[in-house]
Amino acid sequence: MDNAKLVLNGKEYQLPVTVGTEGEVGIDITALRSKTGAITLDSGYGNTGSCESSITFIDGERGILQYRGYPIEELAAKSSFLEVSFLLIFGHLPTREELDKFTFDLTHHSLLREDMKKFYEGYPPTAHPMGVLCSMVVSLSAYYPDTQEERYNNIIRLLAKLKTIAAFSYKKSIGQPYVYPRNNMSFAADLLHMMFAVPAEDYEVHQEVADALDLLLILHADHEQNCSTSTVRMVGSSEANMFATIASGICALWGKLHGGANQHVIEMLQRIQNEGGDYRKFIDMAKDKNSSFKLMGFGHRVYKNFDPRAKILKEAADKVLNKLGIKDPLLEIAKNLERVALEDSYFIERKLYPNVDFYSGIIYRAMGIPTEMFTVMFALGRLPGWIAQWKEMREDPAMRIYRPRQIYTGCTERSYIPIDERRTVEVK
Repeated sequence: MDNAKLVLNGKEYQLPVTVGTEGEVGIDITALRSKTGAITLDSGYGNTGSCESSITFIDGERGILQYRGYPIEELAAKSSFLEVSFLLIFGHLPTREELDKFTFDLTHHSLLREDMKKFYEGYPPTAHPMGVLCSMVVSLSAYYPDTQEERYNNIIRLLAKLKTIAAFSYKKSIGQPYVYPRNNMSFAADLLHMMFAVPAEDYEVHQEVADALDLLLILHADHEQNCSTSTVRMVGSSEANMFATIASGICALWGKLHGGANQHVIEMLQRIQNEGGDYRKFIDMAKDKNSSFKLMGFGHRVYKNFDPRAKILKEAADKVLNKLGIKDPLLEIAKNLERVALEDSYFIERKLYPNVDFYSGIIYRAMGIPTEMFTVMFALGRLPGWIAQWKEMREDPAMRIYRPRQIYTGCTERSYIPIDERRTVEVK
């Protein structure tokens, strides 16, 4: 399979075909406009490959997710978030010596400069943590030069400091003093300690809870060319500095159709509980084409069978709640929704299976993390993937600035009308 044939206005064109290592087929249209004068139209880029990448492979039909060739199920069971971060960014699983150095570097770069704490004073307590997060990240560019020589150090700085920025954002929102990072804790445990510890009081981080958070971060670490990752590549293609580029990804993730989806799952479950807990009524509403109600957390734009991450999180949710002794009525509603939906022909025929957002919100809720922090936690997990995608693009010698085209549908050429001769036009 070397070429595809395109016939346009009676003329035939040969377009090269690229085949990926997992058999994915792409028609290379790089020269389409120069050859034919035409472009492709693909609203939302759902059928457009914007790049070649060796980082993440997804087969939505078979429910497969792999980082650098490793199945997500194996990484979730055997690896750690820091090991997965190294794998994504540097392309291979670290040796013991490499992981020790990576862990040491991250641990000893987690402090923020003291004057950066003054930035938090300018935000009202009601400021959304995602807004604070992205602005603090882009502020790092004022302190650390964006040079080739500093690339590794800046990657370490961003990975290490983002959890501190996130924890400080949370403390700011609840009016509590900041808790500084500690060098004797794991990545996940240190984040939980900074969020929930109070100075001069003891706070114990349950190992099972830290492990569950580590698992969540692994499952969110990368997911191919989604909205936020594509944004990172788009902004990074202009050679914007890494901190500004990652901040753009945080902004994209903020949207309710992307990173905010698990928050909407919790809000949906709370609504069902508040209205008496009759989950079957809401199942019927979701099936009713005349109803505006949508069953959040089911179905996925990529996965057409099942989301492999949801299977892993379902077990993790049970384990965390059992450990903490939490009887969460929302979890029971969630399980009932899942059970009914998986047995109902309406959902089966449409392949509307639970996705990763369905259970992640339940786990965050069990940890005591408020819903407005859910997307922040997502950003912490996705950070190594964003960095890996940015690094891969910047190291590609064929990189060029992204410049999508459009099909213009506006007015044709018209003459300028002096202001006194214009008639009022209704603005729509």
